[in-house]
Amino acid sequence: MNVTKYEKHVEALSPQTLFTGQQLVWLPECASTNTEAQLLVGQNRATDGCCVITDKQTAGRGQRGNQWEAAPGENLTLSVVWRPAFLPAADQFLLSQAVALAVHDWLTALLGSAPALRVKWPNDIFYGAQKLGGILIENTLSGAKIQHSVVGIGLNVNQQEFGVPTATSLGGLTGRAYQLGPLAARLLEALERRYLQLRAGRVQELRAAYLSVLYRFGEEHAYEAGGQPLRGRITGVDEAGRLAVATAGQVRYFDLKEIRYV
Repeated sequence: MNVTKYEKHVEALSPQTLFTGQQLVWLPECASTNTEAQLLVGQNRATDGCCVITDKQTAGRGQRGNQWEAAPGENLTLSVVWRPAFLPAADQFLLSQAVALAVHDWLTALLGSAPALRVKWPNDIFYGAQKLGGILIENTLSGAKIQHSVVGIGLNVNQQEFGVPTATSLGGLTGRAYQLGPLAARLLEALERRYLQLRAGRVQELRAAYLSVLYRFGEEHAYEAGGQPLRGRITGVDEAGRLAVATAGQVRYFDLKEIRYV
């Protein structure tokens, strides 16, 4: 494992991976692991698979510009740098699907086969109607290719109290307390497995697996789009990552900020 010189402490993760997490940067506190990872990339100090992990993130970012809040030392907060030059920029949502599936795989190994465990489009992790984790992927493009990707993941592990009733944690679901180091190692392994599946071109398998665990897939529910109520049924996700919703006799496609779950 490649350890950079400015680290004050490195927890013994030892993931059984080819490259993901083999360079580990542990920070006791930072504003955002995604920001720190981007800085390392800019300084040419991040190898492919570099992982930045922290105990305390003070300004974590989520989807839609939301802030990701996590109690210090109780959860997993990390970012992984990949260089998926094999993936066209037009297909970047495939990376989002692979990452979401990896987190789902990791949780399934801990919780067992749980029908309530779902990926909420585009890549939040839900148990029932409560959020277990969030993913924020920031891709830097070079022409029609992805130059590098920073994959930020926040997962509620041991935290028991939240400011909102729509959040839960692994420990809250099982009643157990978890050691974060081994969990992080297993997560990095799960991420690499799905990433290698993507790199091998097995995209139809990824798409099918994603739909099989998609929150509300095939069910009729209420939404809001353009400030107007909408009732519809999620039928899939197109290649650009837009959510397909069948409503009023037609299928409409929505980007992230164009539809809201009710």
